[in-house]
Amino acid sequence: MRLGVLDIGSNTVHLLVMDAHWGARPLPAYSHKVDLRLSEHMEDGDRLSARGAARLQGFVEEALRLAEDKGVEDLMAFATSAVRESVNGEEVLARIKADTQVDIEVLSGQDEARLTFLAVRRWFGWSSGRLLVLDIGGGSLEIASGIDEQPDVAVSLPLGAGRLTRDCFTADPPPTEEVRALRRHVRTEIARMVSHVSRYGQADHAVATSKTFRQLARIAGAAPSNEGASVRRVLRHADLVGWTDRLIKMTTGQRAELPGVSEARAPQLPAGAIVADAAMDLFGVSQLEVCPWALREGVILRRLDAMPGR
Repeated sequence: MRLGVLDIGSNTVHLLVMDAHWGARPLPAYSHKVDLRLSEHMEDGDRLSARGAARLQGFVEEALRLAEDKGVEDLMAFATSAVRESVNGEEVLARIKADTQVDIEVLSGQDEARLTFLAVRRWFGWSSGRLLVLDIGGGSLEIASGIDEQPDVAVSLPLGAGRLTRDCFTADPPPTEEVRALRRHVRTEIARMVSHVSRYGQADHAVATSKTFRQLARIAGAAPSNEGASVRRVLRHADLVGWTDRLIKMTTGQRAELPGVSEARAPQLPAGAIVADAAMDLFGVSQLEVCPWALREGVILRRLDAMPGR
């Protein structure tokens, strides 16, 4: 079956087409994404602007045409924190559904964490033992831990790299006092969750997903994406500490010249690094392995698991 997943995130909107069958590994067939940056199209802090809503509908319409061209049999669409936290998010999605017949599911933060955890579990398998999974998105940080396919604990914190950059930094590079304030805020928020997550047991395997972690791992020496998804990639905390300080002192232009760093994501990489550093330190993680599967794959796996007759 050819499945399409329309992922409406805080930074990027992404159509992923995959050939997927129950019991088999989903294989990517086509990918199309745009840096729509919905989080920057907010009015009064929590209302998606008319321009942002129009751009989102335009992408959904484009994705529908592309999905038809690629032979997609089933299109699943979901939205995360930017739409979830918009006071007019439901209204915008209702208008899109009326015009396009695309029903966009709004995932809770816990849903994001659980589905990402499912994808990571399937990628690494049962031999990886208890997993700790960290994902830094544009609007939120997801944390999940567990021994089975459903995590024992799944939490979402408003510590996304895009959100923190927008709300906490006023200059590029950010002033020292703003960096200190952000570090204190991030560590306080994560520290509140450590005992809640860790009480289920120490992780056997700590894993990271998301573009932020992939970019941090790449600039710290991990293999480039063109070497394939199956190449093992890790991010060591010792390397991250040094790079965090360097990224904070760089301009956006200088960060964009680093290996694996896109121009669109360069502005928010310091905030992302601060979150990653805090999470690894507070959870006592010396190394994270980067998983190529994340939320989109989790959505597909959930769909396959629900297929009648399998």
